[in-house]
Amino acid sequence: MSIRKFIALVALLNALVATYLHMWKIGLAGSLACGGAGGCEYIQGSRYGWFMGVDVALIGAVGYTLVFLVATIGSLTQYEDEAWPARLLQLLVLPAFVFTLRLKYAEFIILKGFCPWCAISAVSITVLTVLMVVEWKRVQRVRAA
Repeated sequence: MSIRKFIALVALLNALVATYLHMWKIGLAGSLACGGAGGCEYIQGSRYGWFMGVDVALIGAVGYTLVFLVATIGSLTQYEDEAWPARLLQLLVLPAFVFTLRLKYAEFIILKGFCPWCAISAVSITVLTVLMVVEWKRVQRVRAA
């Protein structure tokens, strides 16, 4: 499996999780499967569950979907060694990683809570950041050859 295909798979799974969280927040998913002592509801319902009036889970669902689409298209044979998909992935993943750092700070330090779904997303965006760097370096080597 190519790096871009793996990026697409990770992004798709996280888009589904973020969509679930958004649907819960707007009342379309019933109860929130969280485990533990209700940290998900606490974190999701806090002011940090919103950014400029937009649900953070919705931002994640849209962002992960865009990463999925770019990585999937970039995995097509005619684009597999092109630089533009890797550059677009940088433009999508790096700001998401920084945004996630802000959210994790708020979750752990300010709110003193824990949301397993948020942790999955944080680990995933970190993995995507590393993979995106590895993919960029691969493309640079191919272009230099």
